Amino acid sequence: MTTAAQSSRYGAPWTRDELILAFDLYCRTPFQKTKTTNPEVQKLAALLGRSPASVARKLGNFGAFDPALRSAEITGLVHTSKLDREIWNEFHSDWSALVWQASKLKRAFEEQRGEAPVLVRPSGPSEALRMTKQRVHQAFFREAIMSSYEETCCVTGLRIRECLIASHIVPWSADEEHRTDPTNGLCLSSTFDRLFDAGLITISHDLLVCLSGILMRTKIPSTQELIARYHGKPMITPKRFMPSMERLRWHRSNVFRG
Repeated sequence: MTTAAQSSRYGAPWTRDELILAFDLYCRTPFQKTKTTNPEVQKLAALLGRSPASVARKLGNFGAFDPALRSAEITGLVHTSKLDREIWNEFHSDWSALVWQASKLKRAFEEQRGEAPVLVRPSGPSEALRMTKQRVHQAFFREAIMSSYEETCCVTGLRIRECLIASHIVPWSADEEHRTDPTNGLCLSSTFDRLFDAGLITISHDLLVCLSGILMRTKIPSTQELIARYHGKPMITPKRFMPSMERLRWHRSNVFRG
C-alpha cells in the first residue's frame, strides 16, 4: 500500500473487521511497544491500508479499557469509540473467538491485496482443520503471555525467550473454554514449567511461589540451590492479564502435590 493510498484513508472510520485485527495485535504487544516504530504495527498498517500512526492510536484506544493499565496508573488514549468498547467487551471474554476470527480476517485481507501465502487449506470437519485451529490458538496464547510478562520467567526472572514456556495453569486438555485465555497462563522457564505441570510447584492465593514438600525434603544440593531458593518468594506479576485466582486455586487443588 503506497503512502498516497494510506493518506486517502486518513480519518476513515474503523470497521469492525479492522478493529478485531487491531485488538488481536493489542493483546500480543506490550503496551510500551504500541508505537509506530514497531514492525508489527507497521505490518498491520500496511495490511489495512492505514498509517502506522493510525494503528498505534487505535492500540492506545484499547489501552483505555485495560484494567491492568489503570491499576498501574496508565490511562491509554481516551478518545475511544462505541465500537472500540464493543469489541473489547465482546472478545475480552471470548478469546477463542477473537483468535480464530482474527486469523481468518488476516487471511482475507492478505487475499484482497494478493499477498496471501500459498497454503493447502483443510476442507470440511477434518483433523487437519482441528490442528490448524489448535496452532492458531497456541500461537496467540504464547505471544500474549510473552507480552504480558515481558519475556520473563515469573519465578526466576530468567529473560531468555528461547528458554521460556507459555504454561497453562489449567491444562489445555482439561479446560477447552479457557485454552486461549491469557489469564490461564504463566510465563515459566522450561524447568519450572515441567515442575508446575508435575505439581511440584504452584502459586498461592497471595501470589507466592510454593514448592512441594517432595522438593523441600530433598538433600540434593542442586535442588536446594536452584529450585528451593524460590519457595515463599513472590512471583513476578505480569503487566497485563493477571493470572486467574480461580484457575490457580484449581491447580493447587488438582495438581499440586503439597
